[in-house]
Amino acid sequence: MASKRNLFGLDRAGLEAVMAELGEPAYRARQLYVWLYRRRVRDLAAMTDLGKGLRARLESGFEVRWPEVASRDVSRDGTIKYLFRLDDDATIESVFIPEERRRTICISTQAGCPLKCAFCLTGIAGYKRNLKPWEIVGQVATVMDEAPRQERVWNVVVMGMGEPLLNYEATVHALRILMDPEGFAVPPKKLTLSTVGILPALEKLMAEPVRPNLAISLHAPEPVLRRQLMPIEEKYRLEDVIAAAQRYPIPRGGRVTYEYVLLKGVNDSTTHARQLARLLRGAKAKVNLIPLNPAAEIPFDAPTPEAVDAFAAILADAHVAVSVRRPRGQDILAACGQLHLRDAAGDASRSRASAR
Repeated sequence: MASKRNLFGLDRAGLEAVMAELGEPAYRARQLYVWLYRRRVRDLAAMTDLGKGLRARLESGFEVRWPEVASRDVSRDGTIKYLFRLDDDATIESVFIPEERRRTICISTQAGCPLKCAFCLTGIAGYKRNLKPWEIVGQVATVMDEAPRQERVWNVVVMGMGEPLLNYEATVHALRILMDPEGFAVPPKKLTLSTVGILPALEKLMAEPVRPNLAISLHAPEPVLRRQLMPIEEKYRLEDVIAAAQRYPIPRGGRVTYEYVLLKGVNDSTTHARQLARLLRGAKAKVNLIPLNPAAEIPFDAPTPEAVDAFAAILADAHVAVSVRRPRGQDILAACGQLHLRDAAGDASRSRASAR
């Protein structure tokens, strides 16, 4: 465990408190903030506009520390899966997906997940803890730092391990830094948070002055089936989640995305498609169909291509915007539904599903 206090992950107020502690004016905090997040510099000695004396005092009691990368797996399609080992030996995974016109980083907000969705192996493996802001932001910093210098747009999706709205304060703290023009400068329309619909936290998120895009993990078109797949339905009902999502102020008038993992013989029939079309009729919505990426521990099978096509066609015919997520990184278990939890020795202990 590091003995110095980590500056990385502190917001403006936190950095102002550090400067006040050191007897420095508040504007020094803004300078430090830009070095930490806009420039992503980890060497305090390199922050040349802070002055030698201040840098020396910072170096004596503080550090700039990102999560430790334990391993990287590279897929034949260019996807890179990162395994991060945290201070208490908890492990999380993130995924970098390079594409022709954009680059996407999928990040985690919890080590494990307490929701126990039937198709999600994170719930089977259990839940360890919430991540801290620096552990969330550090995933993005690491990927951006290692990626080739290119002009392609960055997208960040909060769709990795865990339910982000169950770690609301740390997640929103991180999102503010990511979306801040003087921070990581990720435009809100390029940042998407995925949630099963934790309603009190979702209401709080709506009140944020700057908000990310919203994706709702749906996975069933009616409450009985959703309850079988997702126990959270007992607490936050399908109709209430959709009603709240439709009130969510999407950046620049976009649409709420509804994620729907297709499970063979469970929720992939034409009847289910028609139910989903009726459920979302008239809503500003887009459905993202995700054919299950199978794993040995998941008690479901992937749908047939014909079933996926038929499901998508019914939604399109009903004037519901629909897309089918193309799997990336399947050969390194980095596709949706295939991230890992690891044990303290670094061996794979469970596969997990990132689509809740």
